[in-house]
Amino acid sequence: MFRGTFQHAIDAKGRTSLPAKFREQVSAGGADCVVVTQGPDRALWCFTPAEWDALVAQFAARSPFDPKVRAFVNQFVSPAQDCPFDKMGRVLVPPLLRAYAGLEGEVVWAGAINHIELWSSEGWARRNEATASVLDGDPFGGGGL
Repeated sequence: MFRGTFQHAIDAKGRTSLPAKFREQVSAGGADCVVVTQGPDRALWCFTPAEWDALVAQFAARSPFDPKVRAFVNQFVSPAQDCPFDKMGRVLVPPLLRAYAGLEGEVVWAGAINHIELWSSEGWARRNEATASVLDGDPFGGGGL
């Protein structure tokens, strides 16, 4: 399970350090890369290869003619890239994915249970403001989760 929030820089070439805590978890599963793709809210979602394969297998079993399956493939699977991390723990984020998420300067890595999210600092701040307004009062509507 991925949890925690970490702020890092991203350089002009698109390299940013995968937080050591996350890198250890990915490596423990035998992987030396993360699968990075477009996520909601102009963030990038990063998966271990095993978690990615399990997720995509769910959609591979569905009809390719289903418009929702096609939309998922176009928006989520097609832009996905394997992004290995080097000995220093840096990941090279491809230009199209960097542009999608507006990544430059400072970025935020956030654990999200079965994946990691990569945000621009500004996007993360906006997301936290939106989340705070949703969670004002009783965040679970009196019914818990």
